[in-house]
Amino acid sequence: MSSVPAEPSALRDRAAPQSELNLAERFLDRNITEGRGGRTALITRDGVCTYAELATMSNRTGNALLALGVRRGDRVLLALSDSVEFVAAWYAVQKIGAVTAEMYTFLTSSDYVYYLDYTAAPVVIADATTLERLREAVGSSRTRPVLLVVDAAGADLRGGEHDFAALVTRQPAELDAVPASSTDAAIWKFTTGSTGRPKACVHAAHSALASYEAYARGVLDIGASDVVLPVPKLFFGYARDLAALFPFGAGGAGVVFAARSTPDVLFDLIARHRPTILVNVPTMMQAMLDHPSVADQDLSCLRLCTSAGEALPEPLHRRWLDTFGVEVLDGIGSSEAYHIYISNRPGRVRIGSIGEVVPGYSAQVVDEAGTPLAAGQTGRLWIRGDTAASAYWQDREQTERTFAGDLVMSGDLAEWDGDGYFWYRGRADDLLKVGGIWVAPAEIERCLMTHPDVVECAVVGVERNGLTRSCAYVVIRPGARVEAETLQRFAGERLAPHKRPREVRSVAELPRTGSGKIDRRVLRDNAADDTPGGP
Repeated sequence: MSSVPAEPSALRDRAAPQSELNLAERFLDRNITEGRGGRTALITRDGVCTYAELATMSNRTGNALLALGVRRGDRVLLALSDSVEFVAAWYAVQKIGAVTAEMYTFLTSSDYVYYLDYTAAPVVIADATTLERLREAVGSSRTRPVLLVVDAAGADLRGGEHDFAALVTRQPAELDAVPASSTDAAIWKFTTGSTGRPKACVHAAHSALASYEAYARGVLDIGASDVVLPVPKLFFGYARDLAALFPFGAGGAGVVFAARSTPDVLFDLIARHRPTILVNVPTMMQAMLDHPSVADQDLSCLRLCTSAGEALPEPLHRRWLDTFGVEVLDGIGSSEAYHIYISNRPGRVRIGSIGEVVPGYSAQVVDEAGTPLAAGQTGRLWIRGDTAASAYWQDREQTERTFAGDLVMSGDLAEWDGDGYFWYRGRADDLLKVGGIWVAPAEIERCLMTHPDVVECAVVGVERNGLTRSCAYVVIRPGARVEAETLQRFAGERLAPHKRPREVRSVAELPRTGSGKIDRRVLRDNAADDTPGGP
């Protein structure tokens, strides 16, 4: 059987759905009432922000939102860079019983129109990074939200726009939390949009609490002494939860910074603040390893590094261990299931796998009919757990295909090895039918990634004369020269003939979505428009 039961755990006793739960009260205010108000909650380039300071700003922000007409159940969009204000606003929305939703800060104005219309948010919290594009979007949107602008000095605000600092500082510092039931919508987590328009997975507050108990406590053992540094930005739930929610549950701290994540920025932050947990993605792990100063970096402060969002190639994992000696807990999660549900564990990592089922969840690998498959067979990954979303917003058909109570019928392909470890095999909607035989792009990618000169790889299907061909986009190691035929021959020696990539193209970098995942739509469009080529 490929069914792995939930591990024995007090999870369901500790985090069972509560009749009343407010995340701001549970994760932020609780630190005040239990005497931790003076402890550091957030670390920034400008200094630290204590729990008491953050709670005060959050209360004032909540009162400001109420003054602007936000009511229980309304969505509030956050479209601003990582900052204390971002975190305070997120908790403020939760405290007044509204619904948080976040947008990437470097989208186009047309993308913002989609989010404005989709959410019908009465208020959008913005900053200088997003203000101009949001103004354009508001002009084209069916909605007319109020813009609350952080760092608005010199922004020449217009009608319907408010200076965040000016409005918030005038508000009372006290605010009563609005209790939410276990079924009330509290958080919208957007899908990444790598295969289509982002959809909102609707979660109750209980999803966040259950995930904290299951993953943050049950796997990472996050505690009061932990300082968490995220590589992805806070709009991505993977990073926000690990940097500004989960540490707060244990009295720990997160690092927030507005700059884009680069190896230089991250190495500097690690040297300055000595975090204990690095929330990472494979792309950045590769960039950090390739940095000219890598030999001079001291990462000994880290007790672990997490990896998610995309597959972690085995050669990259081993190179990270050889270079930094920091254990990597690779795992898989989704917006549909709130956060990580399968992960490697400290002290028992199996390199190449995505790990074992997180406490409180169960997993199965099934065929197209939903029948469990035996160990060693590849099929769709189904997950059961208390953190399943209730629906995709306004998409009944897709909701019924994906959710059934606490069951999430994911589109991920996986294999179970019989020892409790799962191995990622790509996405079901990425499968290619080449010569009448199904081919998983992830298998070709894993093969090409073992070539010493291939840094990254993504395989997509392209139509040529009515036939589907596999096209591999590769990023070659700087200074190396590799012909397309060489890589095709390399793959052909290791894979079945029908899995050999029919086209290989060299690119400087792979296109990515706002959450850092490879944007396969862009690659497919490029492959369809261009003539075949090689490195």
